[in-house]
Amino acid sequence: MLDKVEIKGYKSIKELSMDIAPINILIGANGSGKSNFLSFFNFLKEIYKQNLQQYVALNGGTESFLHKGNKVTSEIKAKVQLSANDYSFVLSAGVNGFIFSVETLSYSNPNSPFEGDLNINAFGFESNLKFNTKPRAQYIRDYLDSIIKYHFHDTGKQSPFHNSSNINSDHFLLYEDGRNLAAFLYGIKEEYPKQYNLIVRTIQSVAPYFSDFYLQPNENGNVQLFWTSKYSSTIYSSRDLSDGTIRFIALTLLFMQPKLPSTIIIDEPELGLHPFAINKLSGMIKSVSKKGTKVILATQSTDLISYFEPEDIITVDQIEGESVFKRLDSENLKEWLDTYKIDDLWKRNIINSGQPNS
Repeated sequence: MLDKVEIKGYKSIKELSMDIAPINILIGANGSGKSNFLSFFNFLKEIYKQNLQQYVALNGGTESFLHKGNKVTSEIKAKVQLSANDYSFVLSAGVNGFIFSVETLSYSNPNSPFEGDLNINAFGFESNLKFNTKPRAQYIRDYLDSIIKYHFHDTGKQSPFHNSSNINSDHFLLYEDGRNLAAFLYGIKEEYPKQYNLIVRTIQSVAPYFSDFYLQPNENGNVQLFWTSKYSSTIYSSRDLSDGTIRFIALTLLFMQPKLPSTIIIDEPELGLHPFAINKLSGMIKSVSKKGTKVILATQSTDLISYFEPEDIITVDQIEGESVFKRLDSENLKEWLDTYKIDDLWKRNIINSGQPNS
């Protein structure tokens, strides 16, 4: 379980130490650093996959990853705390990319003879975590394997939602852009019919005309997302759904899947959603957080944050090129919360950090 993240020298983040609560909602202006924090998890996964050099080269080189560039920052430091296990590294900028000055696995349990730090890398160009045989390495690998940063923004005619996917190879987990929506749904329908029916009923609560999905694989096991209406015998394509409806379908599947991931990371999930759908989304977020899944998301929606407690919300401001993160506190806002909801305080500038126009 992800408990804490520490980052130094990464993009707009000069220094950050953040405890990860069950719900973590980042609010702030465009360019404040919300997306940089979410992108760190992509960065972490590319490191684990031994794809650091290619990933950095294809995304602007070391200059674009170091806080304020090479002239100001020479290394990126990070530490991820997973219960009693920690994974940390120091990446130094070299002539041809980053090198690992340090890569460490730590285990903190006073009752264990294996407690302590284990340095697994010295001046390598790629991580050594993937093939390390220590049990603590396996624990960290299991978590990093599960990290997916979701984005369901593309709903156009060429959207990934309209792709065909294979019921044999694409049903294991939901892909980051929803391109295997049909196969993933098919797998749930076959293995977890009760959960599938609950997903359908949740979608119907937002789209009353929706009857069911029509999932018919071809002879090769490929399936596309079709659906039926309560008011017609026509079988409709996913292209016949509104942008907001297809996004809500993807979100419902993400938050109501039978085997929840340990962490869900998503950017602006509220885009294009009707206020009632945002209400439903907030309920799904709260539900998974109570089942042990931690949720990290970025938003600019006052409608969405209105359903959450101050402690669920982290304001993000960029001050002189540095992203500053601050978790809200009910005690400090107690007098105001007796009269206003959390979104009212943001609109009225009583919560004066993380403002959209700051």
